[in-house]
Amino acid sequence: MQYHLNGFKPGNLQVADAARVPDPIPPLVDLPDEVDVLIVGCGPAGLALARQLADFADIRTCIVEQKAGPMLFGQADGISCRTLEIMEAFNSSELLVKETYQLRQNAFWEPDVNQPQHIKRAHKVADARLGLSEFVHGVVNQSRLHDILLDGMASSINHLRPHYSRRLLELNIDQILTQDLKAYPVTATFERLNATIGGSETHPAVRTETIKARYIVGCDGARSAVRKNLGIALQGDSANKAWGVMDVLLVTDFPDIRVKSFIQSKEHGAVMLIPREGGYLVRLYVELDLLGQDQRAAQLDLNADDIIAKARLIMNPYQLDVKEVAWWSIYEVGQRVAERFTDLPADLTDAERAGRIPRAFVAGDACHTHSPKGGWGLNTSLPDTFNLGWKLAAVLQGKARPELLQSYEAERRKVAFMLINADREMSALVATQPKKDAAPVKTNTADIEKFIARQNGFIAGTSIGYDASYLCCGHEHQALATGFPVGQRFHSAEAVRLADGCPVQLGHLVKADGRWRIFVFADAVSPVTTTAANPGSEALRLLEFLAHNPQSPLLKYTPAGADIDSVIDVYSVFQQQDLALENLPGSLDPVLQPQKGKFGLRDYEKVFQTDAGHDIFNQRGIDRERGCMVIVRPDQHIGALLPLTDQVGLAQFFARFMIDNG
Repeated sequence: MQYHLNGFKPGNLQVADAARVPDPIPPLVDLPDEVDVLIVGCGPAGLALARQLADFADIRTCIVEQKAGPMLFGQADGISCRTLEIMEAFNSSELLVKETYQLRQNAFWEPDVNQPQHIKRAHKVADARLGLSEFVHGVVNQSRLHDILLDGMASSINHLRPHYSRRLLELNIDQILTQDLKAYPVTATFERLNATIGGSETHPAVRTETIKARYIVGCDGARSAVRKNLGIALQGDSANKAWGVMDVLLVTDFPDIRVKSFIQSKEHGAVMLIPREGGYLVRLYVELDLLGQDQRAAQLDLNADDIIAKARLIMNPYQLDVKEVAWWSIYEVGQRVAERFTDLPADLTDAERAGRIPRAFVAGDACHTHSPKGGWGLNTSLPDTFNLGWKLAAVLQGKARPELLQSYEAERRKVAFMLINADREMSALVATQPKKDAAPVKTNTADIEKFIARQNGFIAGTSIGYDASYLCCGHEHQALATGFPVGQRFHSAEAVRLADGCPVQLGHLVKADGRWRIFVFADAVSPVTTTAANPGSEALRLLEFLAHNPQSPLLKYTPAGADIDSVIDVYSVFQQQDLALENLPGSLDPVLQPQKGKFGLRDYEKVFQTDAGHDIFNQRGIDRERGCMVIVRPDQHIGALLPLTDQVGLAQFFARFMIDNG
């Protein structure tokens, strides 16, 4: 797809450039008096959380934003493989894939040895992230990601829409009520930024509004008002380096203008060039000046022309004829992480923390700040609340114990430290003058390439894993499926649906609906041949347990009258190529072909077999003789890897945090 030929226009890229106009500012609607979850901030973290919760009819959610309307010009641009996997969980990956510019190559430029004032390409390589996912790392205006999430919210059962033009004035949490699950301990007061002045006796002007909530989540950015009201400090390095960033339409003779390029000059600094969607737009990150103690980037008194001039110096001898600047900014490089991610005090002992219910959370840039290169913030912020959302839903719906909410901080704070450490290293490698009054460092783009290769799984978001806990266990059985590391996301691969021969990405079955998944990868014994010498497969015995045993987590945690897969969804993958649905034991229909909905219609999409051309057993290192079961959390991370014979371990896994429906 091509767009922006005659100038950058924000908005829906499915609309032709000539006809595209920004959506109007939404009208003001009064805030509700009480909600279950109050979300502050319409960035990627806030919208991803709202998008999840919008699909739960019994959860009342409100999201507020200080700006007057949706984002038009995005700050972040990179959309990682993992972010696309998450968007697929919202059934929204196709449009992003269609619109994004796919990053498939990296080019590295250094000073020309023979003419040091000029730059010269060192080499060009394939992007190191290729093959880590069925999706490819791409680039698109952040506003398009927001638009898709907003559309999904509006189309949900709750028709959820943000309340814009609200600035948080005050936040109070009643500590007496925090341990009462039915209470609303959170009170938030907002100012309506564009409320009508004056009013009448019957319709007085409303300048402030108060809302009560069971939980609040601060997704309101680096200067988070929620974080400040909770008294949470940021810890880490202050900014010491300024960079300019701009999206431009330009005419140039630089040969790699449509390739992600790392460019280092001898004396003038560095540029990171990112091709943008539509075929013409380009983003430039341009190294500027070092900052003094307590100095802010805004004090440099630079503008877009200064950034362009610096880029021209760095990219000499190539010409940059900038025709239009769509967006620009100057930012500071600093790395900080919040001392805690919830309202629970950081100094609680394990005994004091046991049983405590956190009521307030911070996510996204509200709890980790860093440089914006490559969209790392967006691609870390969105998974923050993808982790938190299902946990809030499970607790609010009475499916899980409230202590589950403590796991959000334990899992995502580790990732935040990984982020800022990687950002600190990357920023030092890309920059050419790391300290004030220091001489420029010897340029070496090979170090950047090595860093990218070493960190490719983290940059793509595909290798991020959570530490061993009651939500991530079974590491001792990892040899049963070496390609499904416990704690990491379930790495999708194709299998063939038995009912109709359709190839399916198994990872795409794990939707953002709050449900758990159990993937049963069957052992080598045929499920349809039972003799004295062949008493049947372990997979069938496990499925029999799931369908009929009182200790089955399906039977223990599914509410009476609900579909059998409404809490835990089971899929089976068999190795044999000569199977047919009618040959599988009828006693297993409750899990293999369950009858669902008000008409009791059969679900024919639970049973798979391997694809001879894309054998998932080979691709993911699954033990063909013994098989295994993989328990996948609602956020697509692997919660446990167990032998097919470990029915007790399966029951114990869910018993640690789930609430029996009886």
